[in-house]
Parts: sequence; structure tokens; C-alpha cells
Amino acid sequence: MHTWQWRTWNELPYLTCSLLEDFPHGFFTSGFWLRPPVELTPILAPQASTYRLKQVHGNVVLTPQEITAKLEVGGDDVEDDLVMGDGVKSDQPQQGVWVASADCTPVLIADAKTGQVVAIHAGWKGTAKKIVPVAIQRLLDAGSKITDLRVAMGPAIAGEVYQVSRETAAEVGATILTETEPEKIVKTLMELDNSPILPDPIPDKVRLDVRRVNAIQLANLGIGSEQIAIASYCTFQTPEYFFSYRREKAKKVQWSGIVSQ
Repeated sequence: MHTWQWRTWNELPYLTCSLLEDFPHGFFTSGFWLRPPVELTPILAPQASTYRLKQVHGNVVLTPQEITAKLEVGGDDVEDDLVMGDGVKSDQPQQGVWVASADCTPVLIADAKTGQVVAIHAGWKGTAKKIVPVAIQRLLDAGSKITDLRVAMGPAIAGEVYQVSRETAAEVGATILTETEPEKIVKTLMELDNSPILPDPIPDKVRLDVRRVNAIQLANLGIGSEQIAIASYCTFQTPEYFFSYRREKAKKVQWSGIVSQ
């Protein structure tokens, strides 16, 4: 059983996961939000470099080398001096890769053998575009093996409080089923054991557990449950530690990052 530990820096709390204990990492709380990743990386690994993206709810996963090249060229996929994308995969040791979230799922993946890491921003839109499998494929292309991967999903909005349309649930659910008709997707998902979809009092709505969908995507890739850890904390229901866009309608975030070996 994987455990989650509270750590502190300057009396500010952040979470770590035993599954990633060999890698400097953290799921940071709301108290850190005004500190950018370049200030947070030294908390984890003082000598590491720092990389992040302009998150756009897509499925683009880039390496630091690719980010640097895009910044040098500029273009439509660069905004506010940041390259657009939702996942960063290390390509060298001592690289801190970061994502921000405020209800979406932060996913940190490490390869126990190669030392590669990935940080992923997986909201419902990115999950519908299978950003986690895209990131896994980038790791495999760089020499990883499925059996060596370790995946930790940090605090995110819980399924029981995340109301979405049935159309949204079907779009996300289509990534884990062979069904194509939206109502059949929703019906089939609701019949699953440990379903990622829960009923809602409003007829055209359901409750969606995005982390559970990502876990099923991982299982469909052959990643065992012992390789996956999911934090029990809900951003919406834990205001003392986390921002929630659904709760506050404010654009504040918490950072999550991991450093390659």
C-alpha cells in the first residue's frame, strides 16, 4: 500500500508519495502559489534546472530540449514567454519538471530504472485526449519499460463533487471503452465496478472521477495497480490546503513537480 506524507518547508505543507520516494518531488499546497517553479525546485533539489509550460488543456508533452528550441524560434505555440503544452518529460538528469492545477489532476511519473520523469496536467479535456498515455509513449520511446514506471496522481477534485454534462462524461469515457455512442458509454461506465461515473440528481448531469479514468487508461496500458498511487485529498473539499476553481472561481493554482535522476 502506497502512503502519502506531509512535509514542510518554512512551515508550509506539501505532499509526497512513497511510490516516488527515490525521486525528489512534491505536490505543493495553496500556501506556495505565489512562488513560481523556479523558486520551488531548490526545495526539492538545489542543483536542478526548472521547466514548465503554458497549460492549455491539451495532450502535448515536451522535453526541456524541445521547449528551449521552441522558445528560440517563437511562433504561435509560444505565449507569455512560455511554450504551450500540458506535460514535461525530462531528457537529462537533474531536471525539475512542473505543472499547475486547481481541480485538474497533477500526475507525476518516474522510471525507476532510467531515472526519467514526467509531470502532467490532466483535466477532463486532457484526459479525453489521453495525455497520460501520450506521456507514457514518450517515455517508452526514450527507453522506458512499462514495468519500471511509477505513477502518482495528486490532489484533484473528487468524483462525488465534480458535476459534468453526460456529453463530457461520454467524451472522457470513450478513452477506456470500445463503445462510440455517448449514452451507451455513460450507461456502460455506470455499470462498472468502481465506476468513474456517479449519478447526479439533475437528469442530464453526472459526477465524473477523472483520476479513476486515468487509472483505467494506465491499466489498459498494462500498468499494474501496485505501480499507481492516487492521493485521497479533494481540492474542492479541502480548502485549508488547496485552491479549487469550482469552489472559488479564482485563477489560483498549486504546483506539482518532480526531479529526474
